[in-house]
Order: sequence, then C-alpha cells, then structure tokens
Amino acid sequence: MPLSTILVVLLILMLVGVGPYWGYSTAWGYGPSGLVGLLLLVVLILMLLGRI
Repeated sequence: MPLSTILVVLLILMLVGVGPYWGYSTAWGYGPSGLVGLLLLVVLILMLLGRI
C-alpha cells in the first residue's frame, strides 16, 4: 500500500476524531477539525498532482 494512501486514511480518521462531540470539547468549536480538513485537502490535491 502506498504511503500516500496510508496518509489519507490517517487524516480521515483524525478528521472524525477531532469533531466537537464531547462536552469538554464543545468550546473548541470547529477549529481542530477545520485544521485537519485543510491538511486532508492539501494532501489530496498533492496526490492528484502527483507530488506525493
């Protein structure tokens, strides 16, 4: 399995994990998930361009 596929799967799992689902994390808003989503978008674009 290529390294880029593993990276995308890990980023997707991180995106699911940082959502504000629990009581203590509701004050965080969508900042953490937005950051991981942005990283996922950058990695996907780099994969499509053939850079990774």
